[in-house]
Amino acid sequence: MSTSIRKIYQKLLKSGEIHHDKAQMDVLDELEELEKILLEPETASGFVGKLFGKKKVTTKGLYLWGGVGRGKSMLMDLFYDYIPISQKRRIHYLAFIQQIHDRLKEIRHADVDDVIPPLTNTMLQNTRLLCLDEFQMDNVPDGVIVGRLLEGLFEKGMIVFTTSNRRPSELYEDGLNRHLIEPYIDVLNKNLNVVEFGGQLDHRKSRLGGRRTYFYPSNDYARTELGNIWNELSGGHSEQLRIEVKGREIYFPRFSRGVLRAHFWDLCGQSLGPPDFLAIANNIRVLILEDVPLLSRLNYNEAKRFVMLVDTLYESRTMFFLSAASCPENLYVEGNESFEFKRAVSRLHEMQGKDWGC
Repeated sequence: MSTSIRKIYQKLLKSGEIHHDKAQMDVLDELEELEKILLEPETASGFVGKLFGKKKVTTKGLYLWGGVGRGKSMLMDLFYDYIPISQKRRIHYLAFIQQIHDRLKEIRHADVDDVIPPLTNTMLQNTRLLCLDEFQMDNVPDGVIVGRLLEGLFEKGMIVFTTSNRRPSELYEDGLNRHLIEPYIDVLNKNLNVVEFGGQLDHRKSRLGGRRTYFYPSNDYARTELGNIWNELSGGHSEQLRIEVKGREIYFPRFSRGVLRAHFWDLCGQSLGPPDFLAIANNIRVLILEDVPLLSRLNYNEAKRFVMLVDTLYESRTMFFLSAASCPENLYVEGNESFEFKRAVSRLHEMQGKDWGC
């Protein structure tokens, strides 16, 4: 072929869109192996052959794990956008789980003995490459379902590229009844090439590092700028985000590649507390929040939630873009919470620094 994933990466290096990172360069070797498999002709010796066992494939995918903000998702995006096949799918793990549950509801109506084989067959109909971002196993039921599903996909020749903040052996570590999902953790280890990734910086955060993050007032210019940031980070993709917290579900309609875009009232107008904001922060890398109003005694509860949100994003070092009615100092200037809000003001300023979130 005239091009390759490595050549694409080197082109981005030359243009200055990303910076040299040895760890990222090392991962390119793994991605080239996936590239070779996926670009084989779809003949009996290629993908169809893999489906029916005519050709043994030793590499069934890549499990790339490492700390937050190292560039794992960037490499996944790069590989997904480059690989010239139509039967591919890239999805965040939480959205993947939600879609699985939606599909299982449909399958159960058919009164089948085992819901996993029909689910597996559905995925195999139009997907050769599954890119699953920010993989986790945070409860036993979902862990068993996903584990069995992946086991079936591997058997049929699916190629899986997944990223995670934890190595497989650390998934759901010390969790209740963890032994029930340990067989499926073994499935990951046996079928995926597990690679520790120690990259230094996510190129998207680096590229946005010197960019304005706080816009006021909330006008057409602010909306346009936040829209541009969303388009750049989301790559034009959007899906739903559903997070379960203590038996309740929090829903957001605009989520992509770890980036959540929401209105002030979506987050601060709901009856959410610290556990909810913590769960949100744990499942996103970037928050784009629009139209923060002036805060006062008239919207006391919303102001309190906004302070909790800022505190949570600060502690988790989540990248934060927002539009507001005024500058941080003038958002809340009256009432009993004006002193407490000073901490939020300080943190909002710090989170505008070029190295925040890196």
